[in-house]
Amino acid sequence: MPSLPASTHTCGPAHGELYAKRWHIELDLRCIKTTLGMEVLRCRSPQMIQKELWAYLLAYNLIRLLMAQAAAQHATAPRALSFTHTVQLWSEFTSRAVLHETDAAAALSTLFRLIAQLPVGHRPCHSEPRARKRRPKSFCWLKIHRDVARARPAHLPNWQRAK
Repeated sequence: MPSLPASTHTCGPAHGELYAKRWHIELDLRCIKTTLGMEVLRCRSPQMIQKELWAYLLAYNLIRLLMAQAAAQHATAPRALSFTHTVQLWSEFTSRAVLHETDAAAALSTLFRLIAQLPVGHRPCHSEPRARKRRPKSFCWLKIHRDVARARPAHLPNWQRAK
C-alpha cells in the first residue's frame, strides 16, 4: 500500500519535494523536543499537558521569528540558520538584559547579525536511520510514593529506596 494517497498522480520530483518537506518537519520536531526541552512532559492532567504543548509551540515560533528576521536582514534563507545557536544567543541576550539598554534597535541589530553569522552546513540527501534516541537515565523508576521513599534509610542506594 503506498504511503501517499494519490501516489499514482504525482511524479518523481514531487515525491522528492514531499520527502524534503517531511524531513524539515522531523527536524522541527527534534528542535522542539531536544533544544527546547520537551523530551518529557512534566504535567499530568490533560489540560495542563495541552498548556505545556502550547507553551513549547509558542517558544518555538518566537525563535523561528527571530531567525526569519535575521535571515531577512542578512539576505539568507531562514532554514540555513541554526536553531540551537539562536536559542543560545537569545538566552544570553535576555539573561544579560542587553535588549533593555538605551539603544534597543542596535542591540536587536547585533542579535540578528550574530544569529546570521553561523549558518548550518548543507547536507544534500541527508537521512538518518530510525532508532530510539532517548538515553537511559541512571536512576531507576520510583514505584512507590515519594514520602515512603524519603522515609527509608538514607544509607541505602537509590535503587533500593525506590522499590
